[in-house]
Amino acid sequence: MLFNSVEFGLFFPIVLLIYALIGNANFRAQNIFIVLASYFFYAQWDWRFLSLIVISTLIDYSVGVGFLHYTSRFRRRLLLWISLVGNLGILFYFKYFNFFVDSFIDMFRLFGAELDYSSTYII
Repeated sequence: MLFNSVEFGLFFPIVLLIYALIGNANFRAQNIFIVLASYFFYAQWDWRFLSLIVISTLIDYSVGVGFLHYTSRFRRRLLLWISLVGNLGILFYFKYFNFFVDSFIDMFRLFGAELDYSSTYII
């Protein structure tokens, strides 16, 4: 489902209506609903990558709970770094890993060494 598709044109108003019907009185239920609707939307693109957004959500939720629990500036910064490294690590691996592998192989090719493609590609 893309943002400019007919399916999204139906999905979005339905989600907004349900979100409004839950009401502001039950803020936790609204949050759970919007997260599940987001997961459903993301899964419509490719369900195999749904685990990435779930892992990212769990990392950030845990960091948020840690922010409430700890008052130490050092621990809060450590939690922030955990969130940044976790989320940017996922992004780097799935978006840029093959770019750097290709660049590394090309660099070796400049010096006359030939690396095997099949053993370097993970994604």
